[in-house]
Amino acid sequence: MTDLLNELELFILRFNWLSLIDILLVTVVMYLLLRLMRGTRAEILLRGVILLTLAIALITLVLDLPAFSWLLQTSLPALIVAIPVIFAPEIRRALEQVGRAGDFFILGTQPSAIENMIDIVCGTAQRLAERRFGALIVIEREVRLDEYVETGISLDAKLTPELLLQLFFHNTPLHDGAVIIRDGRLIAAACVMPLSSSGTLSRSPAHHFGLRHRAALGISEVSDSVSVVVSEETGSISITHNGRMIRRLDQNRLRNILTAFFQPRTTSRLPEWLDQLLLRFQHASSEAQGD
Repeated sequence: MTDLLNELELFILRFNWLSLIDILLVTVVMYLLLRLMRGTRAEILLRGVILLTLAIALITLVLDLPAFSWLLQTSLPALIVAIPVIFAPEIRRALEQVGRAGDFFILGTQPSAIENMIDIVCGTAQRLAERRFGALIVIEREVRLDEYVETGISLDAKLTPELLLQLFFHNTPLHDGAVIIRDGRLIAAACVMPLSSSGTLSRSPAHHFGLRHRAALGISEVSDSVSVVVSEETGSISITHNGRMIRRLDQNRLRNILTAFFQPRTTSRLPEWLDQLLLRFQHASSEAQGD
């Protein structure tokens, strides 16, 4: 403990404006790395590695453990090699974002593309509901859904109402499962989504929800995506996000909710707390009108 206090005292005595710049540069680099990994599974893993490293550093400074210190020093080269392997997808994603330059600090697509996507999704959902065609449309946000894209059929096609209607037409090869929209394009169809395990639907007054609704709620529990689901039995439209479901929507109310989710991030850049407050207001309004 005495050695630690002496080190702190020595550090304070040597601290100057160059040290401040050094600390600021390290802080900026760490912030950018965390920003690139935000919304991915690597974020939790990286957080655990940082906490474990800090804990080990404090233990080795406070206690005299030569054998343990030797083990850490010999295993450090292996960790340096393992980190790029563990974070390979995130590193590739970061390099792609850096290569886009202008898109680095922009979340999502341009406002015009977002408005076009919202118009297509809302109009198609209404037409599907009128015809009693079941549908599950998953719109990707910041968390990428690559593992779920791989479970379906890759399309990477331009998003059009005709294509969505054809995909969810009865007895077509791709009508089962979900379609995934990324950056205004239809990436894949017939994708398998995880089913909800929270029990939210079982506590709902309506117990007739099928696999589409459970899948829509399930993907919202493991990602920040927004899902639009059309019931094949009742023709009702619902939307899910963050483990919550808003039911009994029409085209206009669906458009307002989707605009609240996507538009603020590209135009007004509302804070997250205000976005959540707006979502709760939309949910309360929908429940009041539905009752």
